[in-house]
Amino acid sequence: MPANKYALLRYQIIDKMIGNKYNPFPTKEDLRNACEEQLYGEDSGRISDSTIEKDLWAMRNESLLGYNAPIRYSKLEKGYYYDPKNFTISKISLNDEEIEAIKLAVNTLDQFKEIDVFKDFQFAINKIADRINLTEDINDSSIRKFMEFDRVPQVDGTEHLSGLLEAIKKRRSITVTYKKFKDDAVERVYQLDPYLLKEFRHRWYLIAYDAEKEYFKTFGVGRIIAVEQTKTRYKINSYFDADRFFKNCYGITTIKDDDPNEIKLSVTPDQARYILSMPMHHSQKVVKRNDKEVVISIFVRVTWELIMDILAMGSNVKVISPAGVKNTVKKILKDSLNNY
Repeated sequence: MPANKYALLRYQIIDKMIGNKYNPFPTKEDLRNACEEQLYGEDSGRISDSTIEKDLWAMRNESLLGYNAPIRYSKLEKGYYYDPKNFTISKISLNDEEIEAIKLAVNTLDQFKEIDVFKDFQFAINKIADRINLTEDINDSSIRKFMEFDRVPQVDGTEHLSGLLEAIKKRRSITVTYKKFKDDAVERVYQLDPYLLKEFRHRWYLIAYDAEKEYFKTFGVGRIIAVEQTKTRYKINSYFDADRFFKNCYGITTIKDDDPNEIKLSVTPDQARYILSMPMHHSQKVVKRNDKEVVISIFVRVTWELIMDILAMGSNVKVISPAGVKNTVKKILKDSLNNY
């Protein structure tokens, strides 16, 4: 074991010795003997007094360790102690801003607590909370009083997330029984190489390579009936890169061999304030702007998510181009009027 790892182990032993309320004020010899016994057993004489002195100095002063251990020496008791007494290097020292940031993060993660795959994360967060000695209830009511998070609805398929995540980590091929979106009665079995789990608008999606079709596809986790992990390890396809894969996508849908298009939209000034503060896509550009309209463009593949977002803007938007998108939106609006 490297010397630096031995040093870290000695720090832990020294910390426990100094913090032991049942045997307070350990001497330098007590610390040396404890380190030798726990690290080397009966083989004594392998740690010098100077090593213990260097360890004590490092625990007090070494900035990279971050302990800043308040180790004191009592001439009366002829031994070492902590001041304050309840100090331990097992507790992480944080300032008020850092503590508040962690509380905020925990409250943010709390909205996912009902999803199985995040239960392990919740346990890890609780361990951190215990280590940094925050409060008895890290879900600080003061944060909940001033911040209200959008609650994640319970959606179908979350029970498969753990198994899918495990298969991705292990690079194991999977067999998936899947029901079609347009017909729940139709089921199909796919042999897939899973690559990525992606959340979009409170729903989870699996990005996987379909060997039969020889391209990557997106599967709604909520439409997965069953997942079986095989013993086959797949070779990572160097083509896949999440950033490149979704670069020209709008939403979660990806379409094979469908080139992206420049979509031009004319929006009202009021609608523009919203779109400019929260862009529709990273490719968004302002083409024209005046008192009556703002024309923006985005360079994306045409997906159903794009059509839905355009429709959601109602009379505040007009599709300029391409003609295919304009005609699709026009037809949906006409069909909608026929319902009334």
